[in-house]
Amino acid sequence: MLGFVAMFALMTLRVPIAFAMAAVGLVGIGLIRSWPAAFSSTATEILDVAKYTLSVVPLFILMGNFVTRAGLSRELYQAAYAFLGHRRGGLASSTIVACAGFGAICGSSIATAATMARVAMPEMRRFHYKDSFAAGAIAAGGTLGILIPPSVIMVIYGIMTEQSIGALFAAGIVPGILATLLYVLTAAIVTARRPELGPPGERTDWPGRVAALKAIWGVLVLFAIVMGGMYGGWFTPTEAAGVGAFGGFLFALARGRMTPTMLRETLVESARTSAMLFAILIGASIFANFVNFTSLPSDLRDFVTQFDVSPLAVVIAICVIYVILGTAMEELSMMLLTVPVFFPLIQHMGLDPIWFGILIVCVVEIGMISPPVGMNVFVLRSVLPDVPTGAIWRGVMPFLLADIIRLGLLIAFPAIAVWLPKLLKL
Repeated sequence: MLGFVAMFALMTLRVPIAFAMAAVGLVGIGLIRSWPAAFSSTATEILDVAKYTLSVVPLFILMGNFVTRAGLSRELYQAAYAFLGHRRGGLASSTIVACAGFGAICGSSIATAATMARVAMPEMRRFHYKDSFAAGAIAAGGTLGILIPPSVIMVIYGIMTEQSIGALFAAGIVPGILATLLYVLTAAIVTARRPELGPPGERTDWPGRVAALKAIWGVLVLFAIVMGGMYGGWFTPTEAAGVGAFGGFLFALARGRMTPTMLRETLVESARTSAMLFAILIGASIFANFVNFTSLPSDLRDFVTQFDVSPLAVVIAICVIYVILGTAMEELSMMLLTVPVFFPLIQHMGLDPIWFGILIVCVVEIGMISPPVGMNVFVLRSVLPDVPTGAIWRGVMPFLLADIIRLGLLIAFPAIAVWLPKLLKL
């Protein structure tokens, strides 16, 4: 407990979370064991992070950056708008569907929200959408970036817990579709009750819809090759990420967007993002090693066993903890911090680790848009400085209710997540 308090104290003092976790982990091991053991353990953890399986992370990041540079985000929004924009609340629904499509390439909640805010907000303002409702739809839609595969957070969860990445990706597809449908339904219900929040846009004729679909055919093919190649046994997840990155490069090149300057900027941005993620990974690994030395996971398991708590009650308690953490931490740090503590308990109770991974992602999504400081709301506040924070919170609330309904369905019916992996025999 002192270690967790010290880590959050450092974060409050604006120490980067990677360094906060690493420092507490190093000092904690030094005090519990010895300083030579602490330095040796830290060096080992750093070397362990530099392994082949984790090369999938920068490759998926590179794929997302290539496709983003090719202008995909705007065209995904236009394709969704062509089919949904003429309905009441249709621009919000178009934004949510575009976020789902962009998340399938980007794999980051924060990046999806920031990108789609720049694309969708001007259009919604043009049709006199209320800022609160528009920003709420963008913040909620952005959370889909970490659920719909390929997802960086799922890759890291799979590596940490030694679960199949392909199975996790398959398990995220149905919950991702469910989340998208619930968000679209929420937008329709909200605008049915208060039409002034989301007036209808212009209707697109069928030739315009076909043209909008043609603009995104390349990325649909790329997604099919990457995911189909994994499930067809043609290549491993790491090889799939490499194929996806190369395909993203060809996609941007074919559209004339990949100039030498753009290529350099894309590579530098990918390297910077990868370095940030690996720094957090290293810090979390050191802190997790310290947690293991304190025997917290086994103590927690014994504590739960002692009181004969039902698995459902434990799962609900874990979900509440994630929602609370999500108000102050971004998704990757949250998962890296907590999985080493909770996963042994989940195994002890005999719960499905694939289902638990999807549950973590879904509850992290709730934390990303929960008050007082949900990270997606914080990102939107920085991208849209003229929209008050209170207005964003008001717009997010109906979508937050949809998230809670989805979480309840996942807890009550685990088959929503595990049906497809079992069907594919993953």
